[in-house]
Amino acid sequence: MGPITDSAAAPPGAAFPGTGPEAPPAPDDPAPLRVVPARHYARWVAAVAVVVLVTQFVHGLATNPVWEWGVFSEYVLSETIVQAVWVTLQLTAYATVLGFLLGTVLAFMRLSRSPVLQTVAWTYIWIFRSIPMIVQLVFWFNLSALYERLGVGIPFGPVFWSVDSNSVIGTMGAAVIGLTLHQAAYAAEIVRGGVLAVDQGQLEAAAALGIPRLRQIRRIVLAQAMRAILPTAGNEIIGLLKGTSVVYVMSIGELFYQAQVIYGRNGRVIPLLLVATAWYVVLTSLLSVAQYYVERHYARGADRTPPPTPIQRARHFLRTLRSAAAQRNQPVIPLKSSGDSR
Repeated sequence: MGPITDSAAAPPGAAFPGTGPEAPPAPDDPAPLRVVPARHYARWVAAVAVVVLVTQFVHGLATNPVWEWGVFSEYVLSETIVQAVWVTLQLTAYATVLGFLLGTVLAFMRLSRSPVLQTVAWTYIWIFRSIPMIVQLVFWFNLSALYERLGVGIPFGPVFWSVDSNSVIGTMGAAVIGLTLHQAAYAAEIVRGGVLAVDQGQLEAAAALGIPRLRQIRRIVLAQAMRAILPTAGNEIIGLLKGTSVVYVMSIGELFYQAQVIYGRNGRVIPLLLVATAWYVVLTSLLSVAQYYVERHYARGADRTPPPTPIQRARHFLRTLRSAAAQRNQPVIPLKSSGDSR
C-alpha cells in the first residue's frame, strides 16, 4: 500500500484551498454585522426637559416684576448690608478657629487612654450635639440671669476678683461663645475621624525613631489626617456661615437680621431676601474655592501629579488659542518646483 496523500485524506466533497468557491462566513464572524450606535432616547428627553425648566426659571427671574431688581441693585452694595456681611464673616471666623481648636482637644481626649478624659469629652459632645443652636444662643445671651458676677479664686473658697458678667460677655461675645461651643462638638468628631484614618504603623515607626509624642501628632498624624478632615470640615464651615443667621434672635446686626430690618421698614420682602441670598452664595462660593486649594495642598503627598487647577486650564486654553492665531497669521511660503533653478 502506498503512502496516503492529501487528496486521499480529504473528506469527500471538500475543496482544496484556492480551487473552489470561498466558504461562507461563520455565523459568529462580526465582519458582515452592521454596527448601530445606541440611541438613548430617554436621556435626550430628560435633557430637553431640564433645559426647558432652567430656561423658564431664568426667564421668570428676568421678567417677573415681583423680584424688583431695581430695589435689589439699590441695597446689595449699600453700607448697611456690607457692614452686616462683615459681622457675618467675623462670627464665622471666630467660631471656626475657636471651635476647631477646642474640637481638636476634645478629639484627642476621646482618643486618650484616660477614662476620665474620654468620659468628659464624650459627655460634652453628646450634650452640645443634642441641644439646638438657637437654644444655646438664647441661654448664653441670658447668662447674667444665672451668674450675675464672674470671678477668680480658690475652688469652693474665697473669690479674689470678680466682675459683672454683662460687662464681660456682651451680645457679640455671647454669640461667639454659643457658636464656638456648638461647633466644637461637631469639629471633635470630624478631627477624630481623620485621626483614626491614619495608619497606626505611622505612629509605631515614629515612636521607634524616638520622635516626641507632640511632634508625632503635629507633623505625622495631623499632616496625614488633614486629607480626611478637610472635605467634611469645609462643609461644616459653610454650614456655620449660613448658621450665623440664627443669631438674629439676639438682635445682632448680621446679614439676615439687617435684611429683616430693611424689609420691615419698606415692605420689599422679596428683593431684600434676594440680597441676602446673593451674598450667601458669594461667600459660600469663596469658601468652596479656598477649600479646593487647601485640599490640593494637603494632597501633595498622595498625588504626585495633581490635575491642573481651573486657572491653569484657562491659561492653557488661552495659550492654545494664541498659538493657533499666530499660526494662522504666518505668511504662506510657496514651495519651489523642481524645474526652478538659478
